[in-house]
Amino acid sequence: MAYDRYVAICHPLHYSRIMSQKLCFLLVVVSWVLSSSNALLHTLLLTHLSFLRDHTLHHFFCDLSALLKLSSSDTTINQLAILIVGSVVITLPFICILVSYGHIGATILRRPSIRGICKALSTCGSHLSVVSLYYGTIIALYFVPSSDSTNDKDVIVSMLYCLVTPMLNPFIYSLRNRDMKGALRNILSRRTISMW
Repeated sequence: MAYDRYVAICHPLHYSRIMSQKLCFLLVVVSWVLSSSNALLHTLLLTHLSFLRDHTLHHFFCDLSALLKLSSSDTTINQLAILIVGSVVITLPFICILVSYGHIGATILRRPSIRGICKALSTCGSHLSVVSLYYGTIIALYFVPSSDSTNDKDVIVSMLYCLVTPMLNPFIYSLRNRDMKGALRNILSRRTISMW
């Protein structure tokens, strides 16, 4: 999405040539391959660990960091894999997104018009806030060292990137649609009228 918006704002006349179906397909395939490879690597590394202690996972899903804290084996290789692979799979896309939005911001400031700035902010602001929430919580969870015991902070941070961010996407992107805004206004106005 960030690249799509970058091309749409910074190179609008070349948009259809740059954002071809082939490029969109390639972006999706690369995303799926990187994500699947990352998950497979961590799954294979987890099979070499021993879990002799309590098997109660104090988490709402089987998170990698929570599993590593339960292991009775040495998890140095797993943590090193998280750091190295995570910097490629997590940090690199986040940096690319931030760079693309930096270019968008520079393009907007070169041609200052209030209408253009408002349109670009409404287009990019919601996406950037959700992306920052998603990547910020993942980076805080996996790259910032925490204690050996699973605590409430890890569960809350995991819940932010696992539940809150996907729940925000439909609201943010559907409320940009005029029809959805009108339907929401109708629903809210009916409720306020029925409350009186």
